[in-house]
Amino acid sequence: MATAEPQLRWELEDAPRPQGSLFGDLVERQVGRGEYRGMEFSLVRARSIINKVDVPWLAFAHSINVYRGCSHACVYCFARPTHAYLGLDIGADFDARIVVKINAAEVLRAELSPRRWAGEAIAMGTNTDPYQRCEGKFRLTRQVVEVLTEFANPFSILTKSTLAIRDLPLIAEAAKRAEVRVDFSVGTLDEDVWRLTEPGTPHPRRRLRAVEQFLEAGVPCGVLMAPVLPGLSDAPEQLAQVADACKAIGVRPAGPVPLHLRPGVKEHVLAWVDEHRPDLAEQYRSAYRTAYLPAPQRKKLAARFREALGDDAPPKTPVRSLYGKGAQPTAPVPAKVAPTRQLDFGV
Repeated sequence: MATAEPQLRWELEDAPRPQGSLFGDLVERQVGRGEYRGMEFSLVRARSIINKVDVPWLAFAHSINVYRGCSHACVYCFARPTHAYLGLDIGADFDARIVVKINAAEVLRAELSPRRWAGEAIAMGTNTDPYQRCEGKFRLTRQVVEVLTEFANPFSILTKSTLAIRDLPLIAEAAKRAEVRVDFSVGTLDEDVWRLTEPGTPHPRRRLRAVEQFLEAGVPCGVLMAPVLPGLSDAPEQLAQVADACKAIGVRPAGPVPLHLRPGVKEHVLAWVDEHRPDLAEQYRSAYRTAYLPAPQRKKLAARFREALGDDAPPKTPVRSLYGKGAQPTAPVPAKVAPTRQLDFGV
């Protein structure tokens, strides 16, 4: 007897106050084929696309996420619990059942209307990766970058994906019109750890090569060393590996940022540790009594990395002006950019 397919829950039923529907209409549900085999895409029409981020200690005030869920399948991803709001599993469903906001560029264009928008910087990649695998199919991040370029609006991108190179000419053009920055997340160069914890991502050395390509094109670009995983990627020789590779391309990485485990993802990661690295189970439960690694361990990690960087490290790159509130366009009059090809929703 066939079981009923679970339905996405579009309402935040457990929210502290009424928030209305998360999205507009569910346009279509597609089952992936070919390189997307094993995945499912829920195509939705978003009601809004620019998110206001009211977190004082974050360096950005607005963000855009065109996808929900992420095929990079990073075991530690802090965004995993957001799938629970849809009535989905934060493990396999988060990795393979992706919500696709097909009208993202259309909604963004309306929200960037001069009467509604002050030209503040917008961060992408703050929740799920804008260049995850299905971006090769839907091209929504590219469409959003086209609109931001047209409006000369400052933006930043954080990604683990070398697919961003596809849009390098467009992003380079955007950087001539407004403050733009791209950062690649590289938490380790240890191949065993990478394969175990980030199975859907491009090789971290390919990411470093992508950083070089962006810099060669004149786009401000750097490396965020995050997250560093206790007992997995925090050994002195592992930190030195990242430090040396970054120095070789003339970049001083931001970080290191130790793993933090908020409720929801914490339980997921601890279960993963029990299965894959039971030798670390006691260490993780002791270290993560709260969401953050204890301060003495964070200081020890930072000191190790400073030692690994040495005195010949490149200078720090100032990025606060871009990510902070009120970043301004560098080009006063936006010009049209060539539109992307139409989406092909055939799988």
